[in-house]
Amino acid sequence: MLKRFTVSMEDTLLEDFDNFIKEHHYQNRSEALRDLIRGRIIEKEWQAEKAVMGVISLVYDHHQHQLQEKVTELQHDYHNQIVSTTHVHMDHHNCLEVIIVRGKAGEVRRLADSLTALRGVRNGSLSMSSTGKDLH
Repeated sequence: MLKRFTVSMEDTLLEDFDNFIKEHHYQNRSEALRDLIRGRIIEKEWQAEKAVMGVISLVYDHHQHQLQEKVTELQHDYHNQIVSTTHVHMDHHNCLEVIIVRGKAGEVRRLADSLTALRGVRNGSLSMSSTGKDLH
């Protein structure tokens, strides 16, 4: 059930918000505001060590000495958090590894940080999400 309420803000902030809405292709202010609120609630869950799901993306040079072995070893160390991995050869030197993870936010962050810190990883990112309630 939707509830209606009023929000007051300065003209310049409203203008910035309307620009944000256009840039992100929201249909209206309500949709944008709901997404922003959901995002803050989910961030709070990450800080409270709630269960999350996420995606770790790595781009790395597969010619880097022992890098693939280190990536595999870390994945084995965190096998309880890993749901699936996909490995793609981008070109002769570069690989993309996408790792779907599930677990407590801190564990997932530690895995992502450990992987992205490896020598030879050119780019690494973590995207976490939750339903707003503990995931099972």
